[in-house]
Amino acid sequence: MSLGVTSRSLRGISVVVALLAIGASGCSDGADEDGANKHAVSSLATGDCYNLDGKSGGSDEPAVQAVPCEEPHLGQVVDEFTIDDEKSFPGDDAVAVIADGRCPAAAQKFAPDPWALPQGVDVFYYHPSKTSWAAGDRAVSCAYTSASGTFSGSLKSDPLDADQLAYLKGSAAVYDALWAHQPEGEKAADDLPGYKVQARAVAAALDTHIQTLRGIEQPETGKLRARLEEAAAEWKTAASAGDAGTFQTAYDAAFAGIDPSKSIAARKELKLATTVPADEAEGWAG
Repeated sequence: MSLGVTSRSLRGISVVVALLAIGASGCSDGADEDGANKHAVSSLATGDCYNLDGKSGGSDEPAVQAVPCEEPHLGQVVDEFTIDDEKSFPGDDAVAVIADGRCPAAAQKFAPDPWALPQGVDVFYYHPSKTSWAAGDRAVSCAYTSASGTFSGSLKSDPLDADQLAYLKGSAAVYDALWAHQPEGEKAADDLPGYKVQARAVAAALDTHIQTLRGIEQPETGKLRARLEEAAAEWKTAASAGDAGTFQTAYDAAFAGIDPSKSIAARKELKLATTVPADEAEGWAG
């Protein structure tokens, strides 16, 4: 079994390297010399918390020690499924596509508010390798895993109400549109068509988010909606710009208009987490 990450950020890549270094390959179910419970990742259930067992070896299957979630741990399983429609090993890239299609959605359902996650926790998956596939392994385990150190407590969210879920869904769509449509050029002058594609995607996501916010009758959420309406207008201006200068002027205002820090008051009103994750805040720093 192998380890993968759904995030393609440098932060995600560094975690893969770190996890491999401390023992992301191990053995099947059993007990070590200290008597600790040792399991294959695929044997854990959704919600289980675990630490990697760096002392074991000899198998392609990562070995973990299941621990109570109240204790410090490296990860928590958020979903598990099997690849049943492939007769032969489809390859690491194909397995990654399958995991990328399911793990982020499962993680969001498990813990809908990304701001409530501990710093450095991201979505990872353990998937069959060519060797483990030949031995009958078809399991994919999706997990929240810490990039540095450990965290304590379950990440499973308490049930959220309709307004909270609507806000989170719309907000996530806006930032997904922003980062999923990153242009190739460093500046608008280098890739104006690419930047305009991004602007159109963000504007469309904002329109949907704003429409949803109209159904939330709370004062701070209303103020946020008004700010996002102004930002959406700037994104649309950028999307229709005829030259890089016009685009850049609109883009600067549009980008500032979706600064996550501007949503803190509305989040507090909706009883959601109010600390901007460091990696999100970094994008608007300076």
